[in-house]
Amino acid sequence: MLRRVRLKARPEDFVVREAYRFEKTRRGEYYVYLMDKQKLSTFEAVSQVASAHGIPVRNISFCGLKDKQGRTEQIIAVRGQRVEMQTPQLRLKYLGRTGTPLSAKNIRANRFVVTVRDLTLEEAERIPASIEEVRRLGLVNYFDSQRFGSLKHGRGWIAKDLAKGRLEHALRGYLATPSDLDRSEDAKVKRFWQQHFGDWGARCRYKKMREYRPIVEALRRNPKDYAGALMKIERRQRGMILFEYQSYLFNESVRRYLLGRFTRSGLLALKYQAGVLLFPRRVPEAERLDALFEMDFPLVGPDTKIADPEVRKAVEDTLRAERLSFEELAIPKIPEMGFRHELRPLVVQPSKLSVVDPRPDELHPGRVKVTLAFTLPPGAYASLLVRRTLWFATDEAEHFGGPLPEADRSFLPEGLEARVHAAHSRAVHRRNRRPRPIKGITAVEIAERRRRSRRTAGGKAAAPAPRGGTRRRRGRLPPVSAPQAEQRSDTKRRSGHRKSQGHHAAHPTARRKRPRR
Repeated sequence: MLRRVRLKARPEDFVVREAYRFEKTRRGEYYVYLMDKQKLSTFEAVSQVASAHGIPVRNISFCGLKDKQGRTEQIIAVRGQRVEMQTPQLRLKYLGRTGTPLSAKNIRANRFVVTVRDLTLEEAERIPASIEEVRRLGLVNYFDSQRFGSLKHGRGWIAKDLAKGRLEHALRGYLATPSDLDRSEDAKVKRFWQQHFGDWGARCRYKKMREYRPIVEALRRNPKDYAGALMKIERRQRGMILFEYQSYLFNESVRRYLLGRFTRSGLLALKYQAGVLLFPRRVPEAERLDALFEMDFPLVGPDTKIADPEVRKAVEDTLRAERLSFEELAIPKIPEMGFRHELRPLVVQPSKLSVVDPRPDELHPGRVKVTLAFTLPPGAYASLLVRRTLWFATDEAEHFGGPLPEADRSFLPEGLEARVHAAHSRAVHRRNRRPRPIKGITAVEIAERRRRSRRTAGGKAAAPAPRGGTRRRRGRLPPVSAPQAEQRSDTKRRSGHRKSQGHHAAHPTARRKRPRR
């Protein structure tokens, strides 16, 4: 087992920026924003924007899904109204208006800046040669582990249950299977319905329940209509359920295809959430690399037709291993949810791939960190490129550590080295500026000392000073000198004498009140 390296230890260690395009119009129906987020998936961020402004989630469109663990920028379009959002985890910047919702066609590429930690100096010195290998052979365009959340959270392949007609099992997987890794309110909702599955009159009072309410209300009306309940799942979530399993079928088919084209000794194997991925390392002279670069591979659907016999064999072997047929991919019991045939590039070529010289890792003394910068086409996975490049220093599971701290919210400079160092320096500077309690003295003791000093000065406690006045320097309270104490005491005696004589005794020229008759 290869040693693990640290990836995404901090949000600023994984920075993604969308290279986008959209047609600006003065009176477009959709308001376009640059969304800067961290510690939120794209779905979670869009849900927060919709909830904060009371608009349906379906009225917000975007180009693609961005990683939850990192600092990401992408555009979204809100239909029909302006919105505003400025929180520690989510920020919106207005860009203009457009006449159509956003889709994958609005994104040209993704630019990544990734810092990898906990490397030895020997491992860091091997990276340039590995980068040259990736430049020459490209990156096999697999789907990486973050695509397969259902497996990570123990729900299995919901889409496979749909294809096999196991609708109740699919519904349980979506609505009533909480994850042991999830501590959010969403997991509490799923745990509630795990305990009350079938009792659709039960009342789940968590706020997150509103996303599942259409499903439960459909089951209250017709408890056995699982097909109707599954169709109440939000449209994009339904698509993700299908695409997740379709991505797995793609990965398995590509793996079988490469195993048939290359010798085992010429392939590199990397583990991931759903199995093993294969990458060519040594290519025979007779192999035409440009043919692989130009090749598209199918994401299978019920109407998929494959001309290449080697590709067709790889796909058919994968379906046979899954005990599925092309016809079952139409999901006969819910035809509206069938798989759709698509094509995906088999190999992608990273552009502007570069690496910063190793620097000391402040999180792991005695180790070094490196920063990789590169651009990938839409749909390609940066984490896969990092693991392929550092295959000698990582295994199937990147170590994400504990809860991520908040990233610096200012936009990072363009220089790679400055990008990481500036964010870290600002965070340290802010930490050092935070006020700290005075060692050995509490706020209650400070207040008591002030009261005692007032009693010493005037013999009687004075009224507390109004809040918001001039702040004293931190440290001991200033001592009261003898002349100051005598002056304060004399002032208080005169004040007490005026009060005893009545208000007008101190102001002989003031107008007296006329006595009541």
